[in-house]
Amino acid sequence: MPELRRITSADVARRAGVSRATVSYVLNATPGQSISPATRDRVLEAASGLGYAPSAAARTLRTGRSDVVLCLLPDWPIGNEVGNLLGNLSTALAREGLTFVAHPGSREDRPIAEIWKAITPAAVLSFTDFSDGETEAMQAAGVALVVALLGRAGRHALELELPQQLTGRRQAEHLTGTGHRSLGYAYPDDPRLRIFADPRLAGVRAAAGGEPVVRTVPLDPVAAAVAVDRWCAEGVTGICAYNDEVALAVLAGARRLGLTAPRDLAVIGVDDIPAARLAVPPLTTVTTDQGALAAHLATTVVAAISGRSAPLLSAADLVRVVIRESA
Repeated sequence: MPELRRITSADVARRAGVSRATVSYVLNATPGQSISPATRDRVLEAASGLGYAPSAAARTLRTGRSDVVLCLLPDWPIGNEVGNLLGNLSTALAREGLTFVAHPGSREDRPIAEIWKAITPAAVLSFTDFSDGETEAMQAAGVALVVALLGRAGRHALELELPQQLTGRRQAEHLTGTGHRSLGYAYPDDPRLRIFADPRLAGVRAAAGGEPVVRTVPLDPVAAAVAVDRWCAEGVTGICAYNDEVALAVLAGARRLGLTAPRDLAVIGVDDIPAARLAVPPLTTVTTDQGALAAHLATTVVAAISGRSAPLLSAADLVRVVIRESA
């Protein structure tokens, strides 16, 4: 089988009957060039017909910067909210002419340096923190922005830390606002989710006016019933669940004990997944405007690449309670 040859700008130039410089001007929308609409259309048609894709490496050499934004995903399940954020972020960055690349996996599988050196990104986003050495190496290599979205306080911008804490606050504020003074927190049984669960729990603590009774709740009705029974014995009347799936487990556990929400136990989740409105009773939950959050992150990336100051995040406008019947 003959080896497939990569289509180059020279091939596009030959098909369009123009110079390679003209192809470059058209495909890169270079300003200040007097190229007729007919010639521009001919170049674009030739490039499309040949399936020409400009080399990212060549573009980096030509423009002096990469157009790739690398997002490092740690080893945890990608739920509804994170999936929406990644999709919205990809769209928002594409509008700015940037390419979004998400790389899943743990650092034990492949060192971070091997990943970003292979891609030469303009920016690196990560849900977990970087070491000082990792940050310095990326910045020295010309990466314009290095952000740990859920890093340690005082080290990075923490664009996701504030919305996560505010999510927990919104849960507790809703329950205390409806008369509940003794709250419980339903913690997930997957340790990989601590990165989100801990800041949400911190938000609940800040707004509850007292320490919530924390119990780990598996996605199993029998185990959830044990947790619910203990909460009720301790006088807990409202549960802030890590997310909607854990909240559904709490509701299932309550039903096994013959309890109903919100009469016997009010329950509020996070994420507003489609199943939340189908629960019995329909689940009150907290949702984040992932489109607005993605737009903020995209603007932050573009500002860093352009040498401008990053905008401030107004988290209060992003997080809201969706009131249904469970709380």
